Amino acid sequence: MKKPDWLKVSYNQEAVDEVAHLMQDMELNTVCKEANCPNLGECYSSKTATFMIMGSQCTRNCRFCNVTTGRPTELDATEPQHLAEAVKQLDLEHVVITQVTRDDLADGGSAHMAETVRAVKELNPDVTVEVLISDLKGDKEALGTVLASGPDVLNHNVEMVPRLYQDIRPQAIYERSLKVLSDSKALAPDVLTKTGFMIGLGETDEEILELMRDIRATGCDLLTISQYLAPTKEHWTMDRYVSPQQFDDLRDAGLDMGFQFVASSPLVRSSYRAHEALNAAKKRIIL
Repeated sequence: MKKPDWLKVSYNQEAVDEVAHLMQDMELNTVCKEANCPNLGECYSSKTATFMIMGSQCTRNCRFCNVTTGRPTELDATEPQHLAEAVKQLDLEHVVITQVTRDDLADGGSAHMAETVRAVKELNPDVTVEVLISDLKGDKEALGTVLASGPDVLNHNVEMVPRLYQDIRPQAIYERSLKVLSDSKALAPDVLTKTGFMIGLGETDEEILELMRDIRATGCDLLTISQYLAPTKEHWTMDRYVSPQQFDDLRDAGLDMGFQFVASSPLVRSSYRAHEALNAAKKRIIL
């Protein structure tokens, strides 16, 4: 299928190189590069990035994802401080910290994530922090460890409609991902919860709306909806390009369901304009 005009993006190589060199110097990873994000040029131009911690090797093998699957390395005890220093050097106002899934660790890496959040906030007290976590195998105690570190937003992506899980992400469980969101609300009601999913994988329009209703039932505050783009020919085949008008319709439907903020467009990704989502949600809470 020919890529439509609405999916064509600009690319600022100078900005990409600047942030990439900083990440290399501090031995840090960004999910922007690992996941081959189409917004990499735009976000790097604004000196924003989503940091990916706990290495670059994921223990799961999802057919939509470009992050490498393999044997993870040992956790780097210096990583939390290095990341905090990078945030300060980039003069960020909002930080998104994600992780590779670490099923090899008893706590799924929750203690390391919590230590990273604390390090960032200690060195950058005015910065707001969003964590984008794995399902932690449904471990509520591990989830509590992350929430106790004080993130402003707890993000966990459901990724797709439940019918497609077995074929595309068989190591995940749809109900378990929903429970991460509902457990987060139960453990820390004041922390905003967020999730995202892709369309264009072969789902129906009714399945999309049912997914949105399931998510909203958890009390989730923020939602992102994006176009699936296959990273390579070896990944799950894209079913269709979804029009910008349908993304607008889904945004409106989500707001009608009660989400405080919905980012819905072909190039949206889970951390795209994350600070804007947080600010919008805060305004709606105040109102």
